[in-house]
Amino acid sequence: MGVEQADAPTLTFPDMPHDVSLIALIAAGFGLALVLGLIASRLHVPPLVGYLLAGIAIGPGTPGFVGDLALAGQLAEIGVMLLMFGVGLHFSLGDLMAVRKIAVPGAVVQIAAATALGAGTALWWGWPMGEAVLFGLALSVASTVVLLRALEAKGLLDSTNGRIAVGWLVVEDLAMVMVLVLLPALAPLLGGGDAPPSGGDFKALALTIGLTLAKVAAFITLMLVVGGRAFPRVLWLVARTGSRELFTLCVITAAVGVAYASAILFDVSFALGAFFAGMMMRESEFSHRAAEDSLPLRDAFSVLFFVSVGMLFDPQVLLDEPLKVLAVVVIILVGKTVAAVGLVLAFRYPLNTALTVGASLAQIGEFSFILAGLGLSLGLMPAEGQSLILAGAIISIGLNPLVIRATK
Repeated sequence: MGVEQADAPTLTFPDMPHDVSLIALIAAGFGLALVLGLIASRLHVPPLVGYLLAGIAIGPGTPGFVGDLALAGQLAEIGVMLLMFGVGLHFSLGDLMAVRKIAVPGAVVQIAAATALGAGTALWWGWPMGEAVLFGLALSVASTVVLLRALEAKGLLDSTNGRIAVGWLVVEDLAMVMVLVLLPALAPLLGGGDAPPSGGDFKALALTIGLTLAKVAAFITLMLVVGGRAFPRVLWLVARTGSRELFTLCVITAAVGVAYASAILFDVSFALGAFFAGMMMRESEFSHRAAEDSLPLRDAFSVLFFVSVGMLFDPQVLLDEPLKVLAVVVIILVGKTVAAVGLVLAFRYPLNTALTVGASLAQIGEFSFILAGLGLSLGLMPAEGQSLILAGAIISIGLNPLVIRATK
């Protein structure tokens, strides 16, 4: 049921001396996204629904031209980096600390609640415990890109409600970074290995956990101590040249370069690395200019993110397992929303804040895909589970702007 890129037909250009897969992907992706986005807008549906449909149209699950999934995934990652960098430019450390009392416990409890719902449903289907837990985890984490686009569209990104939602998402990202790093070591314990872990394996697991915590702590410390001083200084030096091209290049280099370096050196996500880079650059007097200069690229690459999500989707799952798809969508749209709303209300925040945060988190995205792929490689996720996760992502991403609109 899963999508196999290797078996899909590809477009070739016999008269050209070099590979043009990237050009073909961008041309087809942007072109279809524009047409279908315009149609969606005319039907009073969010344009991102058209972007998702464009991805499905050029994906291996439908006939005709098939884009390169690997290239699409990398382009989408750049979009995530640039978008999170832009959010960091508007989100200071003070904003993050101001919402820590609700964002940290709220995100942890909400992840636990959504994981329990997803795992319980999978166990009811007859899945093994390890697969069920990983399936629940994949349904528990919201998409960075979808949440930020929704908050920006409603002008809520700089509001108290928006800061709580973004802080909540940062905590979720940190939790998923931990899960991704620890999952290979935990695979035997969850049923993905050939034998249960021995005492030596438990020592190795404890060492892995400690090393992961140390890397995350080192990354945050480095960004706060060194980045907070270095980034504004570098931006000021480049601005003095008077070159707009160099200034824009500096901004993009900071976003992509720091994101990549943080992932390689500290094993944190690209999104989290870019977010902290933007947050440190916010201390510069040129932060507003940096945000404006990077906006066109952020918009363009975020479109490619939605297109790449659509490309991963196999529509056959809707015909093969409609009731399971419905159960997944209910968990994402209803279960996660109710859990988040209840948690925010428990912290004595207004109902409007609770509804905004709950609706913003009622979708899944990039971390869910990564978890599903890693689980598949470790024997902890069946192909059916990956297809169900992708179906839930497509439907929840398409409906999320409508859910947010309904809470206004």
